[in-house]
Amino acid sequence: MVEEQELTGKRLRTPRAAAVAGILFSLLLGTSLFLLRLATMGSLAGSKPLAEVDPRRVDVALQLIPFAGIAFLWFIGVLRDRLSHREDRLFATVFLGSGLLFLAMLFAGAAVMGSIMLVRTTEPAGAIDTSPFALARALTSNIVNIYAIKMAAVFMVVTSTMAWKTGVTPRWIAIVGYALSLPLLFGTHIVDWGFLFFPTWVLLVSIHILSDNLRRHPPT
Repeated sequence: MVEEQELTGKRLRTPRAAAVAGILFSLLLGTSLFLLRLATMGSLAGSKPLAEVDPRRVDVALQLIPFAGIAFLWFIGVLRDRLSHREDRLFATVFLGSGLLFLAMLFAGAAVMGSIMLVRTTEPAGAIDTSPFALARALTSNIVNIYAIKMAAVFMVVTSTMAWKTGVTPRWIAIVGYALSLPLLFGTHIVDWGFLFFPTWVLLVSIHILSDNLRRHPPT
């Protein structure tokens, strides 16, 4: 009996920790994207010459992204935990696939951007605005603003659909997810700063999950 109670206690703590991780992901990713936007004065492709980009803001932003990715994996875990046996194989496949592809594209874009800034510190000032650097900046923009953002939108749509059908979150959260995914799916150029919709929605879901867990299982 004691062993069973210990196992149950461990299981009750896991969703709570993962919900906190979802909040951390939202804050870390939102801060990172905000800093990158300020540093480049536009999309990640940048409207500034590379020599005028603030390297300190870019460096801080890129250092935050790996930790945001780790927190996002925990967030995926708590959603699967709440779905439990109600998880549909079709939706679960797209749910996991879109989430992992989002992380892969985010990390790839951050790696390219970090490489650009690393070379920027070693190359002469006149060499960093050449065609190879322009190509690298465009590659970063395409990876993050097209592919990663689209996967984030798919993740939101699938998660909202599962939430609507299973009731793991209130339906108004699913409706918010549908609404915020549309600008991401059809282009962040429709709404300025639209890239912040995804971490904002994850923050909303995580706060609900955390409050629901605390209400059902108050700390003793």
